Formats: sequence, structure tokens, C-alpha cells
Amino acid sequence: MHKDLREVLLTAEQLDAGVKALGARISADYAGRTVTLVGVLKGCLLFMSDLAKSVTLDTRMDFMMLSSYSGQHSTGVVRILLDLKESIEDCDVIVVEDIVDSGLTMEYMLQNLKTRRPRSVEICTLLDKPSRRRAQVPIKYTGFQIPDKFVVGYGLDYNGIYRNLPYIGVLSEAAIEGNKTCR
Repeated sequence: MHKDLREVLLTAEQLDAGVKALGARISADYAGRTVTLVGVLKGCLLFMSDLAKSVTLDTRMDFMMLSSYSGQHSTGVVRILLDLKESIEDCDVIVVEDIVDSGLTMEYMLQNLKTRRPRSVEICTLLDKPSRRRAQVPIKYTGFQIPDKFVVGYGLDYNGIYRNLPYIGVLSEAAIEGNKTCR
């Protein structure tokens, strides 16, 4: 376990099994169709890569980057920093997100994507933190529900650090207080 963590919440093995189960569900639900995975950067990167390998369908991939966080707190204002490169008109779109907590980013993203006339839009999140929900969004695919703890690893970061951990852990208060963007 990394020295800045209080505990490991989800092991690499648990994550692997959960992602494979999500891939199997998506493959069954969209059998015979092509899906477009739209990843929300940067946190989705490891999850989306593993999920795409678990989906047995023809799959397109694109990315968006949205921002609503400063450190460990949501600002409540969502900004698009990077938009899709391809059209999603008449496509079955699955938004791939690392974590849904307040729901504000997903609410904004769903509204935005629906204006682009996809055939369908669903959310697939690795982690769901329902205790923090401020906007109710329909999550079709959830890997794991987690308690209200600040987590890092497997794509999730704090000030750009810890994304590369192969598991999900709870960051210690000391690490949050002493963390700088570069050490």
C-alpha cells in the first residue's frame, strides 16, 4: 500500500473482476450493435482501457475533458476543456466515468450529449458515491458503490498524483494537507 493512503478500498483483483463484469453486461445489452465509449478524461483512462478490452462488440472510442473540481472539492461549475472529435449522431453512446459523486458533471454532460442526437446515451461509472449526490443522474452500469471517502488510484488523482496506483485507496489527511502538485 502507498505510504499516503489510510486503507485500500478496492484491490487490483476486485477492480479487474468488476470491470470484466461491466464489459460482459454491456456486450450482452448491445449484442449485434456498435457502441461508442466516450471517456471523461483524465480519470477514466485506466478504467476505459480495461473496459474496452472486456467489451466483445465493435467499439468506437472518443474523449471529453470536463472540469468541475479544485483539489478535493467540486466548484459546481462545469467547463468543457476538450470536446469529442467525432459525431455521435445515431450512435449508442456509453459515457465512461471514473466516479460519480455530486452528479453535476454527469448531468451537464448528458444534457450536452443529447443535443447531438445519439440513438442512446447511458452512463458507465467505475465508482458511485451516492451519499454526495446533488443531481440525480441515471447510471445504468456501476462497478462499485463506495462510501463518502476521498479516493485515489486506478485513474483517480489528487492534484495529478496517484493515478497510476493499480488499486483504489483512501487518501490520508496528512497527504491531503501536505500535497503539492510537484514534490
